[in-house]
Amino acid sequence: MAIRLLPRDERFFELFSSLAQYGVDGARHLAELLARRDAGRWQLVETIKGLESAADEVNRELIERLDRSFITPMDREDIHQLASKLDDIIDHIDGTASRVRIFRAEETPDGAVLIAEVIHRIGLEVVRAVRALEDSHHAEVLAACREVRNLEKQGDDLYQEWLGKLFENGADPLTVIKWKELYDILEATLDVAEDAAGVLESVTIKNA
Repeated sequence: MAIRLLPRDERFFELFSSLAQYGVDGARHLAELLARRDAGRWQLVETIKGLESAADEVNRELIERLDRSFITPMDREDIHQLASKLDDIIDHIDGTASRVRIFRAEETPDGAVLIAEVIHRIGLEVVRAVRALEDSHHAEVLAACREVRNLEKQGDDLYQEWLGKLFENGADPLTVIKWKELYDILEATLDVAEDAAGVLESVTIKNA
């Protein structure tokens, strides 16, 4: 049975879990948005925007709670950094979805869908790590963070492979410009998710 070393504050961890879950839900909708071809796909952009707005509210509540709390379950700087990184994930997902609609990006390359699916899998591992941290299951936090790093590398490999394919066979320059930017923000999303895992890993080691 795990020994709890972090002070229990249910609300802080509840808010962290909510932020992490918004990232998972956003990534799932993004993968669907990129995979679909029908006009109904654009409603998913609004769905993701709603998730991003809800995450902003959770982040604000978390920071306000931090300002009011005398005793916190971890260092204040760590709480602020983790909240920021978790919020960055859904922010980047929302940014990708918005650009897909602005660019009217049709004929989505398979690589974009594959990267979005990797982001979703990373999000699930981040949720797993957050919940394990609350219960002081340190080995599980670290295992989830290792899996995030593995998945981030898979996503980077996909990014490089499919970015290169954009320039094959005399591709239309406008199409290249659109998807180059979209691939870049997908890759940046992989990075911010890995950053969130890095904070979780650091907190776990510090408190183990």
